[in-house]
Amino acid sequence: MKTLYDVQQLLKQFGIYVYVGKRLWDIEVMALELDHLHDANVIDHKTFAHAKLVLTHEHRLEETRENTK
Repeated sequence: MKTLYDVQQLLKQFGIYVYVGKRLWDIEVMALELDHLHDANVIDHKTFAHAKLVLTHEHRLEETRENTK
């Protein structure tokens, strides 16, 4: 799992589609949904950790993009 798209596809496997309208908010909601899947033991810890790392990275990039505008 390397991209935000990969995380979206993971969530899609569980019927979770996220579109809030702002990319930064989408990433934050995806992180919450991922936490819920992990807490319910639906996904293993390794998958959770990889997806969380991707989301953290993308969130940081998006914050940087917004601050440079």
